[in-house]
Amino acid sequence: TVSVFLVVLTVLLLSLKISDRPCPVIQGASSLELTALARDHTDTEESVRSYFLSAPFQGTVRFAGYTMDEVRAEMEDLLSEHDRRSALALLAALEASFRIDYLQRCYRKEKDPLSRSLREIFALKKDRASLEEDILGAWKDYSNAPSARAIVQELRGALKYRHWLAHGRYWVPKLGQRYDYQGIYDLAQAVFTDFSLIDTP
Repeated sequence: TVSVFLVVLTVLLLSLKISDRPCPVIQGASSLELTALARDHTDTEESVRSYFLSAPFQGTVRFAGYTMDEVRAEMEDLLSEHDRRSALALLAALEASFRIDYLQRCYRKEKDPLSRSLREIFALKKDRASLEEDILGAWKDYSNAPSARAIVQELRGALKYRHWLAHGRYWVPKLGQRYDYQGIYDLAQAVFTDFSLIDTP
């Protein structure tokens, strides 16, 4: 989506120059973006159901010769794929938010323990820091949020699901649990509620 593209673009712009001079920043993911993604997800899901459950009765050529069981099976396959794509969009927005926060804390030279840890990482790795190991590791160790360790553990598991989705799904993933759009949405809500992510100047 356009919103995901903008936050990814922000990460690239911030990583090019972290200095004492003001730098324009596009706002990252937030609860408002989550609401927009949720609305898009629900609208598409309802549209698919409406089409598949009404078109066969209107003589649509698309479903000529189909039984209702076949129509429903095809609908469920399409909804499952839609669920995965929505989950991927949420995870992309989450990653962008954490990376923007990482770069902003370095740019602002915040003094809290979390920011100091992230600046140490930036000194070594710049914008090549690993989200799972470096950035989330710092949040787990230095965040003031009581839920930080649990959320980071959940995020690391969800990111394995993201890797599987984004890289062609050509292997059988060992995820340890089932992931879907709703579970990722709940996790994203927990992140934006409990973590003080910096996404604006």
